[in-house]
Amino acid sequence: MGELHDAFGRRIDYLRLSVTDRCNLRCVYCMPPAGIEWKPRSEILSFEEIVQVVSVAAKLGIRKVRLTGGEPLVRRDLPLLVATIAHIPGIEDISLTTNGMLLEKLAAPLAEAGLKRVNISLDTLDPHTFRRLTRLGDIERLWRGVEAAERAGLAPLKFNTVVIRGVNDAELPALARLTLEHPWHVRFIELMPVGNGGDWGEGFPPPEQRYVSVQEMLATLAPLSLVPDPGPIGNGPARTFRIPGASGTVGFISPLGEHFCGACNRLRLTADGRLRPCLLLDQEVSVREALREEHDADTRVRDEAIAALIRQAVALKPPGHGLTVTASRVPQNRTMCQIGG
Repeated sequence: MGELHDAFGRRIDYLRLSVTDRCNLRCVYCMPPAGIEWKPRSEILSFEEIVQVVSVAAKLGIRKVRLTGGEPLVRRDLPLLVATIAHIPGIEDISLTTNGMLLEKLAAPLAEAGLKRVNISLDTLDPHTFRRLTRLGDIERLWRGVEAAERAGLAPLKFNTVVIRGVNDAELPALARLTLEHPWHVRFIELMPVGNGGDWGEGFPPPEQRYVSVQEMLATLAPLSLVPDPGPIGNGPARTFRIPGASGTVGFISPLGEHFCGACNRLRLTADGRLRPCLLLDQEVSVREALREEHDADTRVRDEAIAALIRQAVALKPPGHGLTVTASRVPQNRTMCQIGG
């Protein structure tokens, strides 16, 4: 097995894999109320094509895979894909990010297939605010999914909270306190400027007032006396803390307030077959054409072509995304649900 390193010496061993651009919610910071124009099925990678990319990536040094979307659980027969990836030599960890709406039904079969962990989007504890933010979501359904994930052994269980001024920023202490009685890991995420600069509708703040920095979050949580903590497995770019005596941890992901690019170890593969070296830059390398070229049944030739494209994407990784809170240069070509987060 090999190792992938970019031009700045960072080891690349993590692939975020979007299996669909579709979603069963319409979260205000992710897509417009009417949704977006979905990619035709013919442009979406098949399970076989996804497995081919992951197999080649594993030979090059990819060890961890996270399934994303859109909402990955809307992709039919997803446990089958998980089971196949779990048997690829070199892949050591498979996780998934979900909105939780379908987790009650799928947690057990996904765990049986080889899924290790789930991250669940939880932006509020208030049912009314949850509905407003997601436009279609049911928080009671989410909690049933949480219970199913715990029964299935998908641990450590993590919650992702995108913090928005005037919407859920006052709930940070209540969300953090979930970790006192549960071995959960709550992670507060700065709002990123990816396809969400428009009007969210009545009652939501204008774009220039939505952002809450990690420094403000920490100040809000100061009464909880957070102490630094190593954090759970697969913690990624989160800075992690613990409320003294708590079972779980509180983390912060701050792409703008405190850049984490220096330790970036990942590539992203979009559902339509494009490798994205950086979440917040539009540069992409397509692998779909290489996957679909005819090579007279010689898989070696195809695998070599895919490997070359993966190396090309790694070589294109920048030292950092270069964005600031006030930067006008932001990703234009895709919304967050089309990238996979």
